[in-house]
Amino acid sequence: TIQTLQEKMIEGMVANGYEREFAERCFHQIEGFGEYGFPESHAASFALLVYASCWMKCRYPDVFVAAMLNAQPLGFYAPAQLVRDAREHGVEVREVDVSLSDWDCTLESLAPATGEDEPSSGAIGRSEERPSFDELRRHPRVKSPGGEGIHPRHAEMAQHIRTTHAVRLGFRQIAGLKKNDMLELVRHRGHGYDSVRDLWLRSGLSSTVLERLADADAFRSLGLDRRQALWAVRALDRVGDQDDLPLFASRPERETEPDMRLPPMPLGAHVIEDYRRLSLSLKAHPASFMRARLSSRGILRSEALSKVKNGERVMVAGLVLVRQRPGTASGVIFMTLEDETGVANIIVWPKVFERLRAIVLGARFVAVTGKLQSEQGVIHIVAERMHDLTPMLGLLSEAGQTISALAHADEVRRPQMTMAQKRQGNRFAGPPRLDDSRPKPSQRTEAVGVVEAMPAGRNFR
Repeated sequence: TIQTLQEKMIEGMVANGYEREFAERCFHQIEGFGEYGFPESHAASFALLVYASCWMKCRYPDVFVAAMLNAQPLGFYAPAQLVRDAREHGVEVREVDVSLSDWDCTLESLAPATGEDEPSSGAIGRSEERPSFDELRRHPRVKSPGGEGIHPRHAEMAQHIRTTHAVRLGFRQIAGLKKNDMLELVRHRGHGYDSVRDLWLRSGLSSTVLERLADADAFRSLGLDRRQALWAVRALDRVGDQDDLPLFASRPERETEPDMRLPPMPLGAHVIEDYRRLSLSLKAHPASFMRARLSSRGILRSEALSKVKNGERVMVAGLVLVRQRPGTASGVIFMTLEDETGVANIIVWPKVFERLRAIVLGARFVAVTGKLQSEQGVIHIVAERMHDLTPMLGLLSEAGQTISALAHADEVRRPQMTMAQKRQGNRFAGPPRLDDSRPKPSQRTEAVGVVEAMPAGRNFR
């Protein structure tokens, strides 16, 4: 297309007093750069970024994940997946806390555990001879799944990882908080806060801000879980309370009400609130609470897929992380599901997608049945059937109303009128809905907002 500007550029330069030969030479230089120079320079700069990022992720996954979380929103993966991958590579990730967190995610000193010092001669480490995979699996930093340390699937990286810090999540991870408010909290913190009331009086933050911190379970260093902290916050700033008046601000003692014994909050409810407030949870994965039910249906864990033979039919289930529909893939959709052990990659052919459109686009938690394809360690499942297990997420919470299994999917919640209806001119005769709003007898009574707390999945076209 640059040729269309050749005459305009050259004649314009000549009209401005430049020699025609010089003008033509300038144009050809621009033309040559446009044809090859720009792609080459772009590729070179991108290659440098990729190499530097991969080196950092390999050697110092603690630094890498902290930087990625501080740069959100960006990239292909959500914070929950970045944190899961970092933990599998041996990084300790710590909760948001009013006494320890800053606005950004930070690095905290991590003393090396016994057996993690520099290996002696002949041990796994910097020896010139590459150790065997069995030796790597016996490396002191490689632990069993679910434990602290490097996951066995990343055992080959054990000799390269040089993590020396834990990652402390920052206040930026909590939805609804303002940076200036959290900077004030940090500025007045000093050596720490003694109580919720102490934080409120010293920082000057509103009870609304403190409620968001309590909802995010950020008072653990004060010995309070989210329910206890929320109870303490709502006792502040009452009508007639004298603690916020200058005359009584320094009063050493005051009459207090007796502590209320609150019922313990179930772990599943904590996980739901973590996802709602932080978009991730360090306590557990939602799928782990349904594992017994899933196993009774013959549904495998993601980590078990590597032991399945190529071509066998399997069932997996998990949260929907990503839906991709590349323009060059002829309508094929690629889905990524996550359970408590890892991810599973799903291929959905166009015909299957048309049949299961509502589930593919709208479900948050699905089970997939299909044939496993494995080639050079890359595993996919070609979907044949899907089941929407989103209502099962209600098992994590205590009580509430019915969960809608569908998100705001294309032509599911807001279907378009057919051409026949448009010709008839009937604006009020809507097409049949795929998500019948009438309650079904088999539907369970689930928790309010549980589905909205879970990730809806990222869509890429």
